Amino acid sequence: MKTEPLQTSATCFGEVLWDVLPGGPQPGGAPLNVAYHLCKLGMPVHIISKIGNDEPGKRLEQLITGWGINEDLLQVDTHYPTSEVIARVGSNNEVSYEIVFPVAWDFINPAPVDVNRSKYFVYGSLASRNAVTRDTLFQLLEGNSIKVLDINLRPPFAERELLEMLLQKADIVKFNQAELEMAQLLFGGLMGSEAGQAAFIMSRFNVTELIVTKGEAGASYYTPGGTFHAAGVGVKVADTIGSGDSFLAAFLAGHAQQLPQQTILKNAVAMGAFIATKKGGCPDYELTAYEEFKNTMF
Repeated sequence: MKTEPLQTSATCFGEVLWDVLPGGPQPGGAPLNVAYHLCKLGMPVHIISKIGNDEPGKRLEQLITGWGINEDLLQVDTHYPTSEVIARVGSNNEVSYEIVFPVAWDFINPAPVDVNRSKYFVYGSLASRNAVTRDTLFQLLEGNSIKVLDINLRPPFAERELLEMLLQKADIVKFNQAELEMAQLLFGGLMGSEAGQAAFIMSRFNVTELIVTKGEAGASYYTPGGTFHAAGVGVKVADTIGSGDSFLAAFLAGHAQQLPQQTILKNAVAMGAFIATKKGGCPDYELTAYEEFKNTMF
């Protein structure tokens, strides 16, 4: 496979799946959600994952192709099925998940690919639950792209040793508040404040930039040059599936453009709120609608 030159693009690695919701199945998986919104925002993006040789997999592949995501690294498994996740929406729009194991994306194989062709390499903790995909991920993490870790500490996939290895490779890490507190406690941190917890993780793992999302309360962005905060906004929530993933996509789009850090954060908060007003992690929308929404926020 021909290696492309380094460009302002992203490669997203990990799970692609169907979220089975009361209203019907929706395409999802954090890496796919991030890739979808990056495409919407105009950034070229590749997806590295695996689907089953089945009808749900074919439908996912058709969607990925139609969205403009580069799927030349999307693998097909002849033994394991395309992933489905049973999503239940509870009180306060909180979503719980039943994540079936094993599925096709647990067996992502090494491929003759140089992720250095992308500026950003986006990965999570969930996809590392099985040895085959985990080994492939750590091979890819030897590249020189900016490595972006989107933490997903859903038990029982929150092993201390694995999380430590993933954090050691990361340049940028995104937590929610509960995940940040859990992570610092796992590694012996006793910091009571968010700022202290963030400083502990950044120092312990040599993380350059750390993001904390807080739902309607907005988000914070910790960097060597200072800390930035952006308030959230109350919206009529359809569901929160994929809201954090859309936040990360907008963050990376602004990061790639080298926008002011406060602007990057505000744009990301606006995107997360905007997507929370819609159903599913990859809802259809026009970029102009997001821009209009953002302008009403700030």
